[in-house]
Amino acid sequence: MTTLADKSLALTANLTALGSVLVAYSGGTDSAYLAWAAHRALGDQMLAVIADSASLPRKELAAALQFAADWHIPVHILPTDELANPEYARNDAQRCFHCKDELFTRMEAERQRLGFAHLAYGMNLDDTGEFRPGQRAAAQHNAVAPLAEAGLHKAEIRQLAREAGLALADKPASACLASRVEYGRAVTADVLGQVERAEDALHAMGFRRVRVRHHGDLARVEIAREDLAKSLTMDTMDHITDALRNAGYKYTALDTQGYRSGAMNEVLAISEIRKAHA
Repeated sequence: MTTLADKSLALTANLTALGSVLVAYSGGTDSAYLAWAAHRALGDQMLAVIADSASLPRKELAAALQFAADWHIPVHILPTDELANPEYARNDAQRCFHCKDELFTRMEAERQRLGFAHLAYGMNLDDTGEFRPGQRAAAQHNAVAPLAEAGLHKAEIRQLAREAGLALADKPASACLASRVEYGRAVTADVLGQVERAEDALHAMGFRRVRVRHHGDLARVEIAREDLAKSLTMDTMDHITDALRNAGYKYTALDTQGYRSGAMNEVLAISEIRKAHA
């Protein structure tokens, strides 16, 4: 039986074998643990690269940079401009592919310029069973997935991060802001800014895991089920309504199913999901 310790050793061995690597770094638990492990294995022969665009919340950028500074992980901010790509901005089911294609294209240019041998990203084994078109872009750019190759699942990565004393071991998932916009509605910098303002306001109210799903004038609010009950008072609902109106929404709907990752994908046809894995 393969133990978690065995998988950790395999990850270190795989990273060491790469020789040098640019790590796609978002500041989430998976990419942060990968960056931390790569730095331990390779030292200055690794570089964490964080893509900065309107789809990345400012507080997430700040937190990612702080984590890297705390652990002395070298990090490079790489501006990306996926919004300039009409195929991304039109926001169909392949939006994530175009985003990651932009990222890995620019990372590949940096890899060649700086003389690194490989690109890597933080896919884990659980991700392989989900609708993630960005994985196809990673494969097309020959980006390796050391966490998945070591057989690591999300919960195991969190456990390893916890054992390493990394403060973000239990950090809630935080997909890009564009993932909040309903498919078929154009993604613009203004829309992303509106979503960010709304979610920041809800976080300030004490809701740690929350999503504001953008449906034009309507904001559909998903709150983690463990916090959903405390939102169901007239006073709290009034505060939520005021916060979202201040962010620019005319109408607010509270999703009674609560927060769930990838909720926008629930409307996708099976043909689109198969295309992402083709």
